[in-house]
Amino acid sequence: MVHARDKFGVSERRACQVVDQVRSTQRYSPRESDDEPRLVRRIVELACKFGRYGYRRVTALLRGEGWAVNHKRVERIWRQQGLKVPKRQPKRGRLWLNDGSCVRLRPQYRDHVWSYDFVAARTYDGRPVKILTLMDEFTRECLAMVVARRLTSEGVLDALSELFVRRGLPEHIRSDNGPEFTAKKVREWLASLDVKTLFIEPGSPWENGFIERFNGSLRDEVLNGEIFYTLREAQVVIEDWRHEYNEIRPHMSLGYRPPAPEARVPPGPAGGATVDTEWLVAPGWNAAPGLT
Repeated sequence: MVHARDKFGVSERRACQVVDQVRSTQRYSPRESDDEPRLVRRIVELACKFGRYGYRRVTALLRGEGWAVNHKRVERIWRQQGLKVPKRQPKRGRLWLNDGSCVRLRPQYRDHVWSYDFVAARTYDGRPVKILTLMDEFTRECLAMVVARRLTSEGVLDALSELFVRRGLPEHIRSDNGPEFTAKKVREWLASLDVKTLFIEPGSPWENGFIERFNGSLRDEVLNGEIFYTLREAQVVIEDWRHEYNEIRPHMSLGYRPPAPEARVPPGPAGGATVDTEWLVAPGWNAAPGLT
């Protein structure tokens, strides 16, 4: 508008009339909120601390801290500061039967389906590190992460037995066809506890999508950005991230809530009883009597 007035030598009123623009727009000067500098600093701090979080997860963290902001304002600041949004994961297909049903058993309630898998890493000296990850597919909670130089079927049994004592038994446990999971002693022991095993089709990792997605987050947010000089350092850093994942990291599929200490438990079989749909405190967090 200023350029048009200078070029043609007309008044502001005439220029606004020609382009059909309200004159008040020429007098508007944007006002910065009083909390803008503090908000910018906090967004940058969170982006530095959680390097692979996008602005939506950062918005959820800010709201949890008491900030009254929406994702649009955070996105504007995010782009002004030159922060980069993490790349999206490519879409994966699924294995379908002829009748149109999906092979994969869908989790319907807490402790309905667990899944476990291995993730490989290395310490600075090039020696291998093997990570056993276990999660509840319904609540998305990471139940345990075992970090060692070498893990066999004996290590899997030790991890499961400790977890079963501490948390209880799942109805199903899903895995790929690795020798540590398909070992006869593992299958017989799970069968003796009435825990059903679910093995995916060979070469079809998308059938175990929950744990694969979790392993991708682990690699993206920790393994790709950390140098482990010792095995003990890897154990401490990875366990610290597990607590962050469960208790701090907003999860999109849970309405930007962390998987723990709160987990959504809908109506479903739980020892023959039916529980109303509500947010319940997970084990170890002083749950309401009779609901743990």
